[in-house]
Amino acid sequence: MNKMELIGMLKEKTGISKSEAGTIVNIFFDQMADTLAVGGRVEIRGFCSFYVKEYKAYVGRNPKTGVNVTVAPKKLPFFKCGKELKQRVDP
Repeated sequence: MNKMELIGMLKEKTGISKSEAGTIVNIFFDQMADTLAVGGRVEIRGFCSFYVKEYKAYVGRNPKTGVNVTVAPKKLPFFKCGKELKQRVDP
């Protein structure tokens, strides 16, 4: 399912217009992204949680040339599946 399919499903199930459904979905995802951007955590009970994981700088190796390179510190978003979703996917 992609974003447009989600908007269509929301429109169909609630009876609201497509533009209103699009606005709701955009607000939802924008708010999630904004929360993660400032280092926050998003938790949807029973479904999943999203959080930011921080990595320190380290010395890596270029696999093609074998030269050591310094990898800068970084932050990456992570998804953790909830118990109810796990059970629903693999009963």
